[in-house]
Amino acid sequence: MKNIFDKFLTLTLCILVIVSIITALRKNNRPEIKYEDIVSSYLKETEPIEDFRFYEHTPDVQTEQEEQIKEEPLPKEKTFTVKGVSFTMILVEGGTFQMGATSAQGSNGSCNERPVHNVTLSTYYIGKTEVTQALWKVVIDSDPFIHKGNNRPVDNICWNDCQSFISMLNDLTGKVFRLPTEAEWEYAARGGQKSKGYKYSGSNTLEDVAWYNDEDCTHKVATKRPNELGIYDMSGNVSEWCNDSYDKDYYASSPSNDPQGPTPHKDPMFESKVVRGGAYRSFAYDCRVSCRDHWSPSFFNSRLGLRIALSIE
Repeated sequence: MKNIFDKFLTLTLCILVIVSIITALRKNNRPEIKYEDIVSSYLKETEPIEDFRFYEHTPDVQTEQEEQIKEEPLPKEKTFTVKGVSFTMILVEGGTFQMGATSAQGSNGSCNERPVHNVTLSTYYIGKTEVTQALWKVVIDSDPFIHKGNNRPVDNICWNDCQSFISMLNDLTGKVFRLPTEAEWEYAARGGQKSKGYKYSGSNTLEDVAWYNDEDCTHKVATKRPNELGIYDMSGNVSEWCNDSYDKDYYASSPSNDPQGPTPHKDPMFESKVVRGGAYRSFAYDCRVSCRDHWSPSFFNSRLGLRIALSIE
């Protein structure tokens, strides 16, 4: 390309010189010389310029990965307001963790917490606190609670009640809230990617993070210390329903990616749903991050509440 351009430049300069000479000769009344003939003669003596054309510069083709536009990071928190009552969801970035009776549990791990197995989860949001009575009442307009108080967690509700509440909440917000899976619950309780390997949610000292062990009643949410992700009361206060059906042997065959729990029992009489976290009247054993409990989906008492989750849209 450079050789072609040099030849073109040389030719142009020659033509300009020739034109200047001819013009000067004409002014001096010299015999007329046709510069077309001179140019033709010059071209015969020079190498032909082959395939001369202008080229448009194009940038190098980028790889597919370089062409992808980086997505904006997800907000660490999302706050929603329903009829004047606000609640916050905490981002739990996906990752892989060991689920079950890990070494942090010492000798406390139960047989239904084994085998310890690796689980990989996608990113999701989970409630910063347990669902409060204030939120429940503006969504479903009922007040079944034993320990009353707008900022106390919902109690005395069954798994089926939770589904009714979530359905109405989704109608009001246009979102798809749900109960967390058992794996999502444990991963969030352990602190997700920020986990420090505690026995309880946020500490090895249960008194720092939980209301438990023969307390007279539930307490206002978020009055103890949060865990590594900024989530409150995942140990103690009220036990929390999960979406999964319960099977004591499920860990032996659980999928490694986003497990959804075992298939519900064919006979509703034998069906039960997972409950996690321990409650205000629980012993420390029940407040461990790996402890598994379960009840019939129609069972309710003063120790049962819920926390909601939200998938990434």
